Formats: sequence, structure tokens, C-alpha cells
Amino acid sequence: MKINFFNGIDRNYFFFLLSTAFIGIGQSVDGAILTNYLKEGLGMMILERSALEFPRELPGLLMVVIIGLLSFLGDIRTMLVGNVISAIGMFSLGIIPPEYSWLIVTIFVYNMGTHIYMPLSNSIGMSFASAGELGKKLGQMNAINTLTLVISSAVLWMLFKFLHISYMTAFSIGAVAFLLAAVSLIFMKPTKTIKKSRRFVFRKEYGLYYWLSILYGARKQIFITFGPWVLVDVFRQPVTTMIMLFFIVSIAGIFVKPWIGHMIDHLGEKNVLSSEAIGCFIICLGYAFADNLFGQQLALFVICACYVLDQAMNAVSMARATYMKKIALRPEEISPSLSLGTSIDHVVTMFLPILGGLVWYNGGPNGYKYVFMGGAVIALLNFVSTRFIQIEEAKPQQKVVSGA
Repeated sequence: MKINFFNGIDRNYFFFLLSTAFIGIGQSVDGAILTNYLKEGLGMMILERSALEFPRELPGLLMVVIIGLLSFLGDIRTMLVGNVISAIGMFSLGIIPPEYSWLIVTIFVYNMGTHIYMPLSNSIGMSFASAGELGKKLGQMNAINTLTLVISSAVLWMLFKFLHISYMTAFSIGAVAFLLAAVSLIFMKPTKTIKKSRRFVFRKEYGLYYWLSILYGARKQIFITFGPWVLVDVFRQPVTTMIMLFFIVSIAGIFVKPWIGHMIDHLGEKNVLSSEAIGCFIICLGYAFADNLFGQQLALFVICACYVLDQAMNAVSMARATYMKKIALRPEEISPSLSLGTSIDHVVTMFLPILGGLVWYNGGPNGYKYVFMGGAVIALLNFVSTRFIQIEEAKPQQKVVSGA
């Protein structure tokens, strides 16, 4: 069945993109204000912030079990459940008392939801793609999400700048957006799906994918935890600055994400992932040495640029998903393998921030520099690993549509 507007787009794909757009609103609230909320609203120090990553990332480690238990629902309905859980968690962030124990529970619940829909969104998005268009479809999906990030972050900036809204109000807006994302998925009609005989797949043939997932977890966590914290804690940037940076990232993403999808299709995953590793190496050096090379204002500008570039490059994660799809021995192994990859990378993301926090704390005023020098080493290791990627000539595969 086709919807007559939006260029006759497939009905399921339309509601999937609509859900992706609403998720973008919730993500803009999380990405733009959470760091300031932890620092300004709750008065956290670096050790408390870094330790918070354990409960924040623990759901990712549990994903193989959780998505396996929900597999009877199908990918679409499981993603719906994830959005509802995210809504509950985000709303709770705005109403809990300023106590660390409450925050741990709330962060766990919120990220349980986000980690449920993260691997499934790529899996469902790729199910709509024909051969040779994996990057294009994921690029379109991410572009819709990013367009929403642009609009919502701009609105969020104006609300904080001119109406001086509270963090509770902002988190409530995000919670409603996640609920609307869940409602959108309800309208996706059930479609034929391949029965999953196993809840997860672990094969030696996928070993490099698992290793790249671990390195991605390390790379991701350094920038998620410590990148914004440098701006808020070291350079004392207010929430409006962080929202503006998030807005710039979102604007860039409208063009960068489809372009990365195009590069995946034309240059291949190997070259795209290698380029990302080189970029991360340069960004880490920028974070570490900007204030040694430049004055205070120019150093701030350089670090803001590093933040924007890193966030824009995060879309390269699409290449890991398409790589997994291309090396999959069976189509039904794609979704559980992506979920396993998410769980594996979280083994690192749960513990690396604690180590990084200790390095920062014990290093004194320059402690954060050592964290990003370590990140540069990880980037080099990632580059070497990506050079081992080998993908056989693509064979026609059955088009699998994940459904309820």
C-alpha cells in the first residue's frame, strides 16, 4: 500500500521516518542540555560524571538479552517499547530530587530505552533498501532525524535564551517527543518477517566487526563523556552555548549524513572507516593541545570546532552497520549481530569513563589532556584495524522487511 503524498513513499517507510523525526527531538534535549544539567543543576565533579557512565551504558551490555526476550514482538514493536521507556526515563530526569542515587536509576531507565531502539533503527532502515542502496537509505533516515535536530535545537535555544525555561520543562518536551515516536510506529502495518531462530549470533567470521565495535565504544565514550565536559567544566560554557553547538552539528548533519551514506556506497566501508579514524586522531590532538598552542579565545574556538567535527563524524557508524550486513552469512543474523555489537562495545564504554575520570582527576588542571592523548592512541589502533576489512563481491540478497 502506498501513501499518495511524500512522493508515493511506502507506508511503513513513511511512519518509520516520522518516528525517526520525533526521536530527533528527544535526542536534541539529551544531547544539548544533559551535560549542563549534570554540572549546573546537580553540581557534579569529574569523578561523579565519569562514574555515571556505568549505569548509563549498562543497558547496552544487556541488549543481547533484552532484545532477545522481546524478539517475539518483532523489530518494529520492540523499537516502540524502547521509545516508551525513553519517554519515562527522560520525564523522570526533570522531576527527581537532586540525589545521585535517584539519578543513577533514572539514567539507567532512560538509556535502557535508547539502547533498545539504537541497533533496531539501522536494522529496520536497511530492510527498506535494495541492493547497492544501503548507504543511501541510512543516509535518508539520518537526514530526516538531523533535520528535526536542527529545528528542535533552535527552538530549545530560544526557549532557554528568551523564556528561561527550566530543565524540567525541557525534559518534559523530550519525553512527549519519544511518546509520539512510539505512536508513529503503531501505524506501521505488520509485514512478513524472517523468523529469528536465535536471540544472538556469535561467529568467528564476524570477529573484525566485533573488534571494530569495541574500538568504536572506546572512541565514542571519550567524546560523549569528556568532550562536552571540557567545554562546560574547563571553559565554563553555559547551556545556551552547548545548544548552539548542537544546532551547528545538526545543520552540518543534514549534508554530512547523506554524503557519508553516498561515500559508503561508492568508496566502501574500509575507506570511510579509515578516514574517520584519521579524523578522530586529529580531533583528539585538538582537544589536548589547543590551549597550549593558542590563546584562551582561539583555543575555545578550536575545541568547539573539534566538538562539532566529532559529532558530525559520528554518522560514520552507518558504515559499521552496512559492513555487518554485507558480511552476514544469513539475512536473519543481521539484527541480532548488530545488537551483539552494541553489547560488546558497551563492555568498554562502561569502564573506560571511570579510568578516564581517574586520569583527569589525578592529572590536575591538565588531566583532561591525558585523556585525549589516550584517545589519539585508540584512533590510531582503529585506523590499523579498519585496513583489515575485506568484503566479497556483493551477492543478491533477499529483501527482508522487519515487522511487528
